[in-house]
Amino acid sequence: MTPVFEDARLLPIRDKIEARERLTFDDGLTLYRTPDLLGVGWLANVVRERLHGDKTYYNVNRHINPTDVCVASCKLCAFGKTAKDPNGYTMSHEQLWERAGHGYTDAVTEFHIVGGLHPELNLEWYCEMLRGLKKRFPQVHLKAFTMVEIGYFAHRSKISHREVLERLKAAGMDSMPGGGAEVFSDRVRRIICDHKISGDEWLGVARIAHELGLHSNCTMLYGHIETEEDRTDHLIRLRALQDDTKGFQTFIPLAFHPENTSLDHLPKTTGFDDVREIAVSRLMLDNIPHIKAYWVMMTPQIAQIALRFGADDLDGTVVEEKIYRDAGGATSGNLRRGELLRLIREAGREPVERDTLYRPVERVESENVFTVLV
Repeated sequence: MTPVFEDARLLPIRDKIEARERLTFDDGLTLYRTPDLLGVGWLANVVRERLHGDKTYYNVNRHINPTDVCVASCKLCAFGKTAKDPNGYTMSHEQLWERAGHGYTDAVTEFHIVGGLHPELNLEWYCEMLRGLKKRFPQVHLKAFTMVEIGYFAHRSKISHREVLERLKAAGMDSMPGGGAEVFSDRVRRIICDHKISGDEWLGVARIAHELGLHSNCTMLYGHIETEEDRTDHLIRLRALQDDTKGFQTFIPLAFHPENTSLDHLPKTTGFDDVREIAVSRLMLDNIPHIKAYWVMMTPQIAQIALRFGADDLDGTVVEEKIYRDAGGATSGNLRRGELLRLIREAGREPVERDTLYRPVERVESENVFTVLV
């Protein structure tokens, strides 16, 4: 049943969606600016169900943040600490391997590993960390290091991005998360994260990773000082790289949490902002298979609504995610598998447990083992 759109500007966009035509920059601005949020959501749901039907993906994963010590001083960040800060921490290899094993069961299919840009830890330290995890948990997929971390490792080691990625891959890195993209606008980055690699460099590292056979996610941080033009440009630049490499698996819109940052005077995003961002992303990123509603940031309740606004993934069980907790996030750091199933089913969707590469995971509950169906 086709809705009655409140904003006539959505009609030509609807026609493009029905004809499976690519949306333009101006279309993106219209989607951000229209007051007809339900119309935007309806269009995004059409694309979502065209791609995935009622399936909603989740995984059983664990987040590991090896250190919060960071040489960058990004205004957007509440996580990083200076090396002299007594509240900062850096895990030893043994502590990290023990933390990974704390409460571990065969149900865990992924370790998600990101951290600060530490001034003393070298590339070999991280390679040894990966080797140790692979030795202890050989069946667990290691999704590790943002494009920003790769850029920093290369700078410290005085080697190329490609060589860094090759060495990490050889040590056990299986794929990459998508953090650190923030917004690609040079103007925005100069203000909120001037110590990080540029947007072009972020895209360049992603391109090399994809060329080496490493899949990755991609992200955008929204709700700070960026404009609607900045957001639309960011999505189109991700889409252009995906045309070339096909290496992005999932796009994750990340709502900015201003608390405990240098930008704490800014308001938080609303639920309306969050579901609109999901919907616009689904409509603009026609070549990226999955859109994730990251429940840690937008709350499980808003993430559940987002499953009708274009999202087809809720992330996973997470456990001990620190970056957004430090920024004032009030959501619990973990959800049990049963809670994820409930959220998905209550939204009228069909839960599908996946591994990192979106292969379905079949469980034999009574035996506490799993089999990955390729």
